[in-house]
Amino acid sequence: MPSRGKVRQQQNIKGELTPAIHETQTAPYEIPSARYAALMQPVHDIGGEPDVPVPYEEKEEEQWELNTYVTCEVLAWRGVWNAEERRRRGNNDVGLSVYLSAPYYGRWILAAARMLVDKNIVSLAELMDKIAEVETRNGS
Repeated sequence: MPSRGKVRQQQNIKGELTPAIHETQTAPYEIPSARYAALMQPVHDIGGEPDVPVPYEEKEEEQWELNTYVTCEVLAWRGVWNAEERRRRGNNDVGLSVYLSAPYYGRWILAAARMLVDKNIVSLAELMDKIAEVETRNGS
């Protein structure tokens, strides 16, 4: 079992990997052993890895986060998926890079879109058309 200081050091290195404060690297890439160890032990919600306490931050949800939550709940009420499917698709099946880079509710909406396409509720073409329409409407 690693010491508390070692776990905190790895968590600090993992924190540097987030997109907001990511350090750009140039070739040749050299990864110090401490960073390599942190990359090999990513943070996840599955458990079993040593961790340090995460400070609680009071945050008001943004409107898109509330809309995402409600949309996902309605999909569950309509029988499209259950909580375990949402959790698995939003946490386990997205892959490490998406899990570490996408916001919490961003993973929810990605999981919902994937679920709707996988279960043939909407086609991929319909989803892409709707995304293009929303981007046009919002000037993105």
